[in-house]
Amino acid sequence: MALAFAGFAIISPAHAEETKPLKALLITGGCCHDYAAQKDILKKGIEARGNIIVDQMHTDNTTVKPDLPIYGVPEYANGYDVVIHDECAAGINEDAVVKGVLAPHKAGTPGVNLHCAMHSYRIGKPSEKVVEFGTPHSQWFEYLGLQSSGHGPKKPIEVVYTDKEHPITQGLEDWKTGNEELYNNITIFDTAHTLSKGTQDGNEAVVTWTNDYRGTKVFNTTLGHFNETVADARYLDLVTRGLLWACGKMDEKGVIAEGYGPPEK
Repeated sequence: MALAFAGFAIISPAHAEETKPLKALLITGGCCHDYAAQKDILKKGIEARGNIIVDQMHTDNTTVKPDLPIYGVPEYANGYDVVIHDECAAGINEDAVVKGVLAPHKAGTPGVNLHCAMHSYRIGKPSEKVVEFGTPHSQWFEYLGLQSSGHGPKKPIEVVYTDKEHPITQGLEDWKTGNEELYNNITIFDTAHTLSKGTQDGNEAVVTWTNDYRGTKVFNTTLGHFNETVADARYLDLVTRGLLWACGKMDEKGVIAEGYGPPEK
């Protein structure tokens, strides 16, 4: 099945599974990244690792204000179990638009946020520390659970899992990326839980974490700038496990719920 509107494609493969697959909406496009390739890398990698259908909402617009059709449409995630934000929309900062992007998550739809999603939808000065929730400046950071304003050079990052007992991290090992960007941490909120930290040129920052957004599960990683990282099996394992956890398809020991593991071949 393929759905298309206003030049944006949503593509759904057919799955013959006894268990109803999760439906994930993957949003890509915007500045500074090879989203044309990464959208397909993510779709293929996630669907190979879980009983998940990944629908793609993509724009080839490469500005900081990508013309994604979710803007002004707060019901954009209707029918989906989870939204994967992988857009780079640093110039989208209108309060009403940001509220609309957040609407499904406020209503309980889990979120997965990758790389430049952390630097999108920021109202006001990104480096100005959030001191309280409820302001336009705070709303996207509250959803993420962490405030970031910039990144370091494009160099390898040493990734260490700091919570090896969390369901998501079960079976995952520390690793070193190829060239990547280490996003800074202005504030890590009490609702967030750190899963891994990264070190680059002596600087350390949280790179993977979960967040409790008003009762909604959210998974985040700042990794994923280059195609080589996105295509790395260790990255795809992490993102898929984060998605399954956010959707409640993983127990406390990290065991994936029956029927939601890799599809049979």
